[in-house]
Amino acid sequence: MRILPLSLLSLLAVNVHAAALPGDAAEGKRLHDASCTGCHDTAVYTHKNHAVRSLEGLGKQVENCTHMAQKEFTSAEKQDIVKYLNDKFYRFE
Repeated sequence: MRILPLSLLSLLAVNVHAAALPGDAAEGKRLHDASCTGCHDTAVYTHKNHAVRSLEGLGKQVENCTHMAQKEFTSAEKQDIVKYLNDKFYRFE
């Protein structure tokens, strides 16, 4: 009986964290799919040897990719992309 409440608490903690990071993940997905998949697919985020190791590193990588993709994103759009990638793949705190 104790496993169920602990499992629910664990799920709630993940969802609270995901909500705490600013941005709109749905908009981030839309921007990502329209702008980033021309260079790579989402498998790059799940490689064991991926270079991104922190939320700060993720933000820097998004910034670097905007230069490579020759896209000018607003700060809010970059944050939306970070939110999407973190919620979907990385789960940094």
